[in-house]
Amino acid sequence: MTCFETLKLNKEFRRLYGRGRSLVHPALVTYVARNRTSALRIGVTTGKKVGGAVQRNRARRVIMAAFRANLSCIKPGYDLVFVARSKTPYVKSTQVQAVMKRQLIEAGLWSDQDETAFH
Repeated sequence: MTCFETLKLNKEFRRLYGRGRSLVHPALVTYVARNRTSALRIGVTTGKKVGGAVQRNRARRVIMAAFRANLSCIKPGYDLVFVARSKTPYVKSTQVQAVMKRQLIEAGLWSDQDETAFH
């Protein structure tokens, strides 16, 4: 799986916040819910608590870089929303990638069975 769709509508984000499962870490919050399609759809949000525009944009870039690195191992058919925390713009994308991987394994979305053996 090498492609994904982006969530853009407020109602799509609200659906995940209300009905999705949340996984929390000081650098990243992930909301996961099954969708009715076979596509992987994602959204990234950053609030004002993260900082100014520069910090919020950096947080989004870091999250997207981590997501793209993990993309090939994520099962399709789910909606994901990644929420940046105040710590996110100050960590490297590799650290966020490790956090994201842990959260996706915990949510049962990691498709590489060899990787889950050591966890």
